[in-house]
Amino acid sequence: MADDSDALAVMARMLSPHCRVTGMSGGALIADWKRTRFLGMAAADVRKITEGSPEERAELVAVLLAAGCARDRRGAAADAGVGIWLRGVHLLMQTVGFGRVLRLLSLAAPQYARADDPRTDEVLRLKRAVQSRGRGSWLVDGDCKSEAVTAFVLLRRRGLKAVLHVGVREHPFALHAWTVSAGLCIPDADPRGHAFTPVLTIDGE
Repeated sequence: MADDSDALAVMARMLSPHCRVTGMSGGALIADWKRTRFLGMAAADVRKITEGSPEERAELVAVLLAAGCARDRRGAAADAGVGIWLRGVHLLMQTVGFGRVLRLLSLAAPQYARADDPRTDEVLRLKRAVQSRGRGSWLVDGDCKSEAVTAFVLLRRRGLKAVLHVGVREHPFALHAWTVSAGLCIPDADPRGHAFTPVLTIDGE
């Protein structure tokens, strides 16, 4: 496959560190040493990496991602952006107050437009990113309001349905905020097992 050496080089940079690609007479062979398996690709599919349309390349990358063989560069970039949003939202709330930030949500988080429902794995990935960066930042330090607003804004900006709740607990009095999407709560709706009664719901309808 000398003619496809460029495509193989591109694929090698695309694959996860535990995967290796080798050119074969009828295509390419991907060795996945993490899972001890081998995946074959036809020569026509290999050439699509460099010669195919953007849609064809995106489809191949999606297949490799689903198989666990490709680096999720978009996911890493999105996760890095979560930290920036968290810090920005937290600073804004410290400056103008939580109430004013809620009134500004219509500007930063437009009404969702996608017809398909949010995927659980997509929301779960965002939840993990929000919580890991929220609890790992000395500035945000696990603030539920910052995490809930950030999740709400990022989900809406992706065109996904999300609902932001603000709840209270009477004894002892406490305020809590969380965003619900695809049946998941960001952060958890009942931290440490304490239930909160919603007093404000923002869904954009």
